[in-house]
Amino acid sequence: MSADLDAFRRLTALLATGEASYRTIAHAPEGRTEAASLLRRHPPAQAAKSIVVRVATGKRSRRYVLAVVPGDRRVDLAALARRFGGREASFATRVVAERLAGSVSGSIVPFAFSAELELLVDEGLLRHDEIYFNAGRLDLSVALSTADYLELARPAVAAIAV
Repeated sequence: MSADLDAFRRLTALLATGEASYRTIAHAPEGRTEAASLLRRHPPAQAAKSIVVRVATGKRSRRYVLAVVPGDRRVDLAALARRFGGREASFATRVVAERLAGSVSGSIVPFAFSAELELLVDEGLLRHDEIYFNAGRLDLSVALSTADYLELARPAVAAIAV
């Protein structure tokens, strides 16, 4: 099974069993947040941009965080490093990010399906009644009730966007 189908299947199963209020949006393949937001017809601030970040917690230790920020903002790497007691934070390599997320870069869902990922969402994203994100595929997105997202994902929430 390909990585993107794994994330897609896990996501759709979770949404169905959680009885979430959502809809899918088919569109041309797109992984860039701003362009995907145009295709989905919503402000970029409502897009859940999901990025796998590596936090160096010691000389040979690290942890991985799935940082989810509004689509019109960037991840504050220094804030992530501080939050997790790390020396520094950087974007995970593409190979590591795709393995941990279970999907290709640009289609990462705002849910941590890997035990190696800690989910942390910027509080600014949660101001909206509905959030949008690629569904583990570049050609399909989900519009999901923010309340249902919080219930299903159970993320930690903090100010992690600039």
